[in-house]
Amino acid sequence: MKAKVVSVLLCMAMVTTMAVGCGSSSDSSESTDSSKKESTEAEGGDAEETGEQTLFQQAEAQVDEDLAPLPDKDSGKKLAAIESTLSNSFWVTMQEGYEDAAEEYGVSIDIQATDSDTDTAGQLDILNNMLVQDYDAIAVSPLTEDCLISGIVSANQQGVTVITTGNEVNEEALEEAGGSLDAKITVDFHNQGVLGAQYIVDQNNGEGQVAIIAGNEGATQSDARRDGAKETFEKAGMDVVAVEQCDFDAQKAYDAATAIIEANPDLVGIACGNDDMALGVVQALEEKGLNDQVTVVGVDFTEEAKAAIEDGSYDASVAMSPYLMGKEAVIIMLKALQGEDVSSIGDSTPMAVVDADNVDQMSDWH
Repeated sequence: MKAKVVSVLLCMAMVTTMAVGCGSSSDSSESTDSSKKESTEAEGGDAEETGEQTLFQQAEAQVDEDLAPLPDKDSGKKLAAIESTLSNSFWVTMQEGYEDAAEEYGVSIDIQATDSDTDTAGQLDILNNMLVQDYDAIAVSPLTEDCLISGIVSANQQGVTVITTGNEVNEEALEEAGGSLDAKITVDFHNQGVLGAQYIVDQNNGEGQVAIIAGNEGATQSDARRDGAKETFEKAGMDVVAVEQCDFDAQKAYDAATAIIEANPDLVGIACGNDDMALGVVQALEEKGLNDQVTVVGVDFTEEAKAAIEDGSYDASVAMSPYLMGKEAVIIMLKALQGEDVSSIGDSTPMAVVDADNVDQMSDWH
């Protein structure tokens, strides 16, 4: 329910690029004039003077409304969170969300991350080490659906609240192992893949050869984005000439894109599982002089992606808010520790396709 509310809020505030994910083109066009006015005021620094909220401020306010009643402050609870590598700015932004929310609610939080997106053993070690440090609740973003199951079971046995943020756990396997989650903040990763691929379809009138650069196989977000993109391309009748797993690594994506381009010189689009890989693809295209021929879309709308969209070298990114995910996780952990049932929280993460037409409206998005 919350995901629909927040997504609708963004649809009403943003230009027609959003129509794919959030409603009809007529709905989006009806709100274009007001959204441009709001964007201009925010960009010009007049938002505070006029009382207008930026798109991010609206989304943040909606999160608070969706999660009401909000938990008590200054409870002294001791929280922890486990992320993926901080070499990816997505996770750095999520860390900021965790930290700011913990400060707002007067609790402590310890945030740790793996060395890479594929360090599943290292992530389990982090969780097991946390379980001897008396944390009241731990938020985890599993690298794969199975890598943290034994650690979650141990947390259950010790009475430690555990929630997942974004990436999911194989709940059937977890149940078979005798474990459970207190809550999960889910993201429609499949729809992210659909949105990115649909942008490429629209830019190329549904014609031509396309490819997919995916993350690490077995990761919730990677597989869902890949599958969503592939299904969308095939539904449109486009020719998917390659699907490469590149482990969210820019260099691997660069190498894969170079090979794909050489084998398929008429390629018109590449859908990527995140912005790091997409920017590796962009580099490969620039070196081949094909940047204008091939539409590239990624996911996350990182700072690096924003700059590349602004300078015209990168076409589009499917934005979500890792900052708000971190904030939500702190609120949900505290609500659970107060004895509230948070098991049905679900998906409350806003999304938007950002390109040159609306990137100026996302100046404070994080």
